[in-house]
Amino acid sequence: MEEKGKVGSERWSAAIGNLSEMTSNLDSLQKLLVKKAVFVDDDTFAKASLTSEQARTIKVLEQRVQTLERELDNAISAAAHARTEKRQAEAAQKAAELRAQEVTRELENTTRVFELHMEELRAKQEEISKRDKEIKLLEAIIQTLGGKGSHSSDE
Repeated sequence: MEEKGKVGSERWSAAIGNLSEMTSNLDSLQKLLVKKAVFVDDDTFAKASLTSEQARTIKVLEQRVQTLERELDNAISAAAHARTEKRQAEAAQKAAELRAQEVTRELENTTRVFELHMEELRAKQEEISKRDKEIKLLEAIIQTLGGKGSHSSDE
């Protein structure tokens, strides 16, 4: 929005400048005509008019070139800024992807360690269960032997 205001302001300034120049030219022409009224043939007048028109056209085109050069400079700056932002975004994305890979590796490693601990716990549970059965068997044997021993001493 600010650029449009800037361009519009430049155009008004250029138009006012043109009007001032035309006023000055008319004043000069009037003074010249008053001092030295010169009559020229149609061909000379046409050539002078053409030269004057070409000079005005050249001036307008020069102003347009300057405006376009400023717009081009602005576009180049904007493109450079966009490229910088793109590079920053790509770097941030790459960093995020690397962090995601790192977290994934950590989770996989934690999972492997957990699985190893679970296997170890199952093996210990089986060992405890086996020893518990052996203890119960030994208790049963002791009770059986103890029961026979008390029956034989009663007799």
